[in-house]
Amino acid sequence: MHRYGCQSRFTATDEAGRHHHSWGRHGGRHRGGRAGRFFDYGELRLLILSMLAERPRHGYELIKDVEETFGGAYSPSPGVIYPTLSWLDDMGYAAAEAEEGGRKRYRVTEEGEAFLAANRAAVDGLRARGREAGGGGRREVPAQVVRAMENLKLALRLRLRQGGLTPEAAEAIAATLDEAARTVERS
Repeated sequence: MHRYGCQSRFTATDEAGRHHHSWGRHGGRHRGGRAGRFFDYGELRLLILSMLAERPRHGYELIKDVEETFGGAYSPSPGVIYPTLSWLDDMGYAAAEAEEGGRKRYRVTEEGEAFLAANRAAVDGLRARGREAGGGGRREVPAQVVRAMENLKLALRLRLRQGGLTPEAAEAIAATLDEAARTVERS
């Protein structure tokens, strides 16, 4: 196991036939998947890049499109999508175009198209998995509820990492969570 806790390695081939190996964390919201993960590391990068090859998109659009592709069985968080887009931009596979209001729309580059072509079998496999999940995937928990739960977990992790949580702040957070639990029980 790598020091960051990942257990798999993603290997892809670029247009020049060079192999790239990437290690790192897996992320996003999911149910099921192989060994508890919906994607092996790097597969989400390929899926996102293939979606950008269809048409330019904003990060939020990609979140929704991935969620729709997998029938609600997987919904990547902003904390997964935006670093993925940054990585694709850094590698030259995608380019960000600034829009009014500070939003960025991403599009695939020629180098990204070549990378997709070199990894077509992997992309086709991901798309097939999406069709299977989207068509017959179990939807036990509505996607918006899964998204909200993951957003809460992320907010808590970030707040707790900041440290210096006073007893009053801890009590306020606990009271808010207890009230949310009561609301869910009454629904």
